[in-house]
Amino acid sequence: MNKRRWIAVVIAVGLFIFSAISSRVATHNEEDTQKTLAGINALLYGSNQLEKKVIEEGDASKQIVKLTVDGTIADTGTGGIFSTATYSHQDFLEQLKEIQTDKTIKGILLEVNSPGGGVYESAEIAKEFAKIKKLNIPVYVSMKNMAASGGYYISAAANKIFATDETVTGSIGVIMSGVNYSGLMEKLGITDETYKSGALKDMGSTTRKPTEKDKEVLQTYVNNAYNRFVKVVAKGRGMSEEAVRKVADGRIYDGAQAKAIGLVDEIGFPEDALKALKKEQKLINAQVIEYAVGDTGFYSSWLGSKAAKLQGLAPSESSTVLHLFESLGNAQAPKPLYYYGGE
Repeated sequence: MNKRRWIAVVIAVGLFIFSAISSRVATHNEEDTQKTLAGINALLYGSNQLEKKVIEEGDASKQIVKLTVDGTIADTGTGGIFSTATYSHQDFLEQLKEIQTDKTIKGILLEVNSPGGGVYESAEIAKEFAKIKKLNIPVYVSMKNMAASGGYYISAAANKIFATDETVTGSIGVIMSGVNYSGLMEKLGITDETYKSGALKDMGSTTRKPTEKDKEVLQTYVNNAYNRFVKVVAKGRGMSEEAVRKVADGRIYDGAQAKAIGLVDEIGFPEDALKALKKEQKLINAQVIEYAVGDTGFYSSWLGSKAAKLQGLAPSESSTVLHLFESLGNAQAPKPLYYYGGE
């Protein structure tokens, strides 16, 4: 039998077992029923709750949590055991909120490998880190391959930023881009027939030439987002806004350049940032942990994930990619982005 038939057989057997258990459960009282059903759900789906995974032994009363932002900062709507995206925005926000209620967390190592992403999503992360900062929990950032635009935005308020010589960072700025087909349409004899309640209702339209008013409104929108970015960097790095604007023209820097202009504190890798965090924050014997979603159920396995997709319980890779593009805007509805490289 081929792979799909095997999956179908496994699902059928699973449903048969589930049905048999359910019939037995029906003879028990309500409390026993709930417990049994909870056990079945855990068996199939896992706990889907944040769990601590120890990655370096130490004093459990003093923990350093390693957080990771790897990929485009966008809310793709996927998370938990069915997430196929490298970065899950909702999972990451949940981790930041968990830290705020956990008295054992004494430090954070944030590893960033991201070209940035959505203006809103970046602001959400910065907001939660601001709350953490008020709790006097130090945050050290280790920039890996890339921490550009929104990747830098979420790093700016850290106690200390590390980057390697090869890290791509900077790209401080905002971009909102689209495509205009009006010239092509004129050549093909195609006419745009749009009816609108106001002259600016279809700003960014792909089928008509932008007016001067269109450009003015959209540029003001982008400038406002840029000004917020500058303020975040100025406050986080202890720089004047004027000094930030001189280096925030959208260009990228390598780690050494970023250190020379004050955007980065030290040259080093994640292990160097962790070592410095332990030494400088008096956390030498701290236990190092990371968060993981409880995913020990059947659906977290390779076979289970395939079954989930066939049943429509989990998004396919193509639907996740489509959702990512939609979250970053499109030609018909462009969005301002803290993003390196355009859309």
